[in-house]
Amino acid sequence: MTEPPEGYLGAGARIRRGPAPELVEAGYQLELADAPLLQRGFGLADLAHAIVLGERGAIPAADLRALLGALLDLLEEDVAVDGAYGDLANLRERLLTQRIGSAAGWLNAGRPRREAGRIAFRLALRSRVVELVAAVARFADGLVALAARERDTLFPDYTYAQVAQPTTAGHWSLSFAYPALRDVERLRRDFAWVDRSPGGAGGVNGSRFPLDRARVAELLGFAEVATHTRDAIWQTDGLCDLVSHAAIAATGASRFAEDLELYCTDEFGLLRIGDELCRASALMPQKRNPYALAVLRGGAGTLIGRSAGVLATQRTPSGRTDNLLYAYGEVSGAVELAARLLRLAAACAGSVTVDARRAAQRVRDGFALATDVAEAISLSTGRDYRSAYDAVGRAVAEGRLDAVALGIDASALDPAAALAARTVPGGAAPEPMDAMIGECRAAVTEALRWTEVTRAARGRAEDQLVELARSGSRSSVS
Repeated sequence: MTEPPEGYLGAGARIRRGPAPELVEAGYQLELADAPLLQRGFGLADLAHAIVLGERGAIPAADLRALLGALLDLLEEDVAVDGAYGDLANLRERLLTQRIGSAAGWLNAGRPRREAGRIAFRLALRSRVVELVAAVARFADGLVALAARERDTLFPDYTYAQVAQPTTAGHWSLSFAYPALRDVERLRRDFAWVDRSPGGAGGVNGSRFPLDRARVAELLGFAEVATHTRDAIWQTDGLCDLVSHAAIAATGASRFAEDLELYCTDEFGLLRIGDELCRASALMPQKRNPYALAVLRGGAGTLIGRSAGVLATQRTPSGRTDNLLYAYGEVSGAVELAARLLRLAAACAGSVTVDARRAAQRVRDGFALATDVAEAISLSTGRDYRSAYDAVGRAVAEGRLDAVALGIDASALDPAAALAARTVPGGAAPEPMDAMIGECRAAVTEALRWTEVTRAARGRAEDQLVELARSGSRSSVS
């Protein structure tokens, strides 16, 4: 294309040719692929900017009414994308100019194109992070429910896939709930980063136009303003945190899935997940494949890769847009994928059933009480622990633990007695288990309450902004 199309930003000024079809294909179309993600946020950002300038008398009343009316119309439209005209900001300005003429020229007063994009991105991320927090909290909730249901169910604990010591299925389940609740904490901190407005920063550090950063943040429902004007526009470290934490949350779910996949095998036979989370082999009629668990494991690996990719794209000089060009879809997609995976993990946790008979058998057959026996010898006879350990090791090698032969009370070979002794904070005895279940339930309840309150607050802010714009399109904003 030798001449820029009519309406191409910069035509007749600094840009005399183009855009090159190669640039359209590799650059503008990449940006426009994220238009569905950013489009509504662009509209809300534009409304807030116009309202603030109108409130401060920077836009003539007639132009303000026309601009707000056109922006409201555009808010409900799917803007047809055409890479020949550049990015979404260019397309929107072109449409507005076609509809209301020079009144559209006020939209970029004191504001570069990237500001609306940064705001739109944060608005899109904001809702997605809330949904990810809710998904992780539901996963934790399913694990806690499983722990409460199986609080006293004898279960072999494994290290290196070898029977280690006796535990309960409930205690095993809680070992995944606590990391999930830490994921909630990390993601809520990420939300606080996302919930800072870059609006009103100007090109670099403000403008001669009467910008009001706090008012823009208020209109868009942001909790606060990102302080430094240049940093507000170009900061990316929070994106890396967010994708990393999404990957960590998915990895926690994957670790749970890996245990499930192992324990659900015929060889272990300890657990089972619901049929609705499995699929049959197309060839082998005897197979019941736990397909959901493969999805969780593969998804976690994908997110680890995306986390590394997003971090790599942020390694640029400051004041460059190439890092965000590739981040919009990648970051949002990563958060969405993580939420889908965690909802699936929650379904898996809710479907788990335990074969208590098989679990108790594995505790007995796997010499899970060997450590308890060595401890009992040491405590009852005064022998050092390593000597007691060696005696029990020889007995295990012979295939038999005999209380009389080892000179200890038979209760040392009772799994119930062993579990009752695990009274340390965080242990598997009933009292510490009840304390942990209560603690986790309270954390889940608070996390889900936060998601509901946050969703409602963001919805109110958007409704109020649109209503204020409607009022302003009928009269001057006062």
